[in-house]
Amino acid sequence: MSTHPPDSTERSRTFGPSALLTPANVITVVRLLLAPVAFVLIYEQRSGWLLFGLWIAITASDSLDGYLARRQGTTRSGAFLDPLADKVLALGGLWAMVLAGRFWWLPVLLITVREALISAFRSYWGRRGLAVPASNVAKFKTFLQFSSVSLVVWPWTTGYTWMADTVLWLAVAVAWISAAQYVQAGSRATTTMTGD
Repeated sequence: MSTHPPDSTERSRTFGPSALLTPANVITVVRLLLAPVAFVLIYEQRSGWLLFGLWIAITASDSLDGYLARRQGTTRSGAFLDPLADKVLALGGLWAMVLAGRFWWLPVLLITVREALISAFRSYWGRRGLAVPASNVAKFKTFLQFSSVSLVVWPWTTGYTWMADTVLWLAVAVAWISAAQYVQAGSRATTTMTGD
């Protein structure tokens, strides 16, 4: 029997993979519950300090729940809920802007199609026991999507329409670049697994 005390990483991992009620998951669920409030405010007001504060809180808190998950132990429920929250917030915010007449529908549709296709690919690979983690490019894509909405809801920049539109189209480009990376990584891993 070892007499060495557990290191700080072992001590801090207080939740196992099957845990549900973790601080990280609570934050993620709160983000999901507040999302419809933000969407309604976007549709009705398009910009404002209350909306801006709410939007920043529910999008930036993604970093907090990620930090807690890494520190206290990642869970299967968290691995499902966290990307779900990001997609709900990003796509919901973008489509609320379309309904409010602020964003053109085409770039938002291109982003939505990308998300649907990659979700289908990941589900297909997942059924074969292959997990394809999010790349840094994909994380940057999500940041750009959040930022395009932020530039509209922030009263100081809402009048500069070119700023949000530029970031939105950049988000489209990065989204499809990351999609190509996902497909390439998944195809390569599948080939390796089959031994072809």
